Amino acid sequence: MIAINIKSKTYPAKGRAGQHLAIADFKLAINANEFVCLVGPSGCGKTTLLNIVADLDRDYDGEIKVGQVQTQSKIGYVFQNPRLLPWRTVRENIELAIEDNPSAENMDTLLDVMQLSQFQHVYPERLSLGMSRRVAIIRAFAINPNVLLMDEPFVSLDAATARQIRTLTVKLWQQRPHTVLFVTHDLREAITLADRIVFLSSAPMQVVREIKVPIARHERDNEQVIEAFRQQLLHVQHSTT
Repeated sequence: MIAINIKSKTYPAKGRAGQHLAIADFKLAINANEFVCLVGPSGCGKTTLLNIVADLDRDYDGEIKVGQVQTQSKIGYVFQNPRLLPWRTVRENIELAIEDNPSAENMDTLLDVMQLSQFQHVYPERLSLGMSRRVAIIRAFAINPNVLLMDEPFVSLDAATARQIRTLTVKLWQQRPHTVLFVTHDLREAITLADRIVFLSSAPMQVVREIKVPIARHERDNEQVIEAFRQQLLHVQHSTT
């Protein structure tokens, strides 16, 4: 379980004196192996939250607990930018993230699930953006993290490519369950992926509401089912504003 309790996170205000309050009184609990999607307006602080959970940003008032202890824990992070080293092959980029001696069998399985086996010795410059994103996802799973953070990893991809990578990612996650905190601006994507969707306010960011997705996993590839639930959520949101 992850317990997030951020009393406040501030930045220096741009163009004026004082501080900008980015996150305030933010509390969220995530169960072990739960897939949680964060949905909120652009600039509300979603990436800031992930950086705090990843221990990349310590300048805040609050605490993050993974299990029964405060973080540090092993965190996998998939950024919007794949951040692959251009002088290393696909396989070498993945191996670089693994502290211990990487298991060849484990690497082969990951590459196979994400349909990259035939590209494992290719350098990043020869990869499409979608393929580079798949490499970044493998790299995050390869370290067997306690928590997997994903910051809009399918943004800027065409619809067909994004759908393919979402399907492969869910397949990999079902084979290797991890606690996932996934940021997206796309409600359809959140419904397709999440066990639970957390809706966030604009800054200072807070939890507005949480919705469990009742759609069975085997129905998530049915666009009509996804759209019907999306309309239901939009209707509820409209009726409460």
